[in-house]
Amino acid sequence: MDLPTLNVGLIGYGIAGAVFHAPLISTTPGLRLAAVVTSDPERRARVSREHPQAELFADADALRAAAPGLGLDLVVVASPNRTHVPLATAALEAGLPVVVDKPLAATAADGERLADLARDRGLLLSVFQNRRWDGDFRTVRQLVASGRLGRVNRFESRFERWRPELSGAWRELGDPAEAGGVLYDLGAHLVDQALVLFGPAERVYAELDARRDGAQTDDDSFVALTHADGTRSHLWMSATAGDLGPRFRVLGSRGAYVTHGLDGQEDALRRGRTPADPDWGAYPRERWGALRAGEETEPVATLPGSYQDYYADLTRALHGRGPVPVEAGDAVEALRVLEAAQRSARTGAAVAL
Repeated sequence: MDLPTLNVGLIGYGIAGAVFHAPLISTTPGLRLAAVVTSDPERRARVSREHPQAELFADADALRAAAPGLGLDLVVVASPNRTHVPLATAALEAGLPVVVDKPLAATAADGERLADLARDRGLLLSVFQNRRWDGDFRTVRQLVASGRLGRVNRFESRFERWRPELSGAWRELGDPAEAGGVLYDLGAHLVDQALVLFGPAERVYAELDARRDGAQTDDDSFVALTHADGTRSHLWMSATAGDLGPRFRVLGSRGAYVTHGLDGQEDALRRGRTPADPDWGAYPRERWGALRAGEETEPVATLPGSYQDYYADLTRALHGRGPVPVEAGDAVEALRVLEAAQRSARTGAAVAL
């Protein structure tokens, strides 16, 4: 039996809204991008070109007021980090399920209050951790689960860029309410992936540095986790890496898996491609990673990237046909790790969780 199409209201049409959420929502069967909130004239014009069926609103209050008439079924918060909590709170209080772009909040306490509110209202609250659907991470997850690496002793993960000059964007502002810097931007992905693979962290050590002239927040950082199962995760995130290290280097008792380069879905979305295009998320053979054990090397086909699966799973969850793809509680646990990393960097000592 066909399920009714769900109407989605998107708050924000910057990079997160325009590049990620709008294309994924509009190409997911069973979802309709019904409304977009942005007050910027250029962005409003872009919405009209790219999603002419979407009604435009200047602010979130206007969207909530129009929600009954629109038949709104979901609100997606893709605005700057400091607005995540108030906008998600207002939507939940209006009785609407919510997706929040990562990070859920600037603090674990605020994230937990949001999760409690959603639970008390019986509403879905999910966090857009799209990097769980990177092709290389899906491959690592499969290899770890299959046991081909044996017991994983150390998990190395890097999200590095070469951006030696400041851009002036809000993510570079030093106010803690902005949740800026590479720890909350890139580290939110890396920590989430490590916790998905190896479970809770018991100890956190971090080095957070501001390297670029005029930098107000961290742009070159390292976080080490000791998981409850004994695995150690070493996570690098940087905007100042002139030479990029391996994306993943996973060292196990039976061998290692190594892969280079970032998943290509973000670049494809920026070029205007969508999951509706042929060969979406596919990795060419020259981009595959390899299993290695001493001098033995075995290429491993990288699974396709599949950001579209997040919204497909979310659609099923909204209809009561499956689990929430990323629980708010997962995001709260990751925020606790990020906060511990900040404490560790201030004191120079590892922090026990």
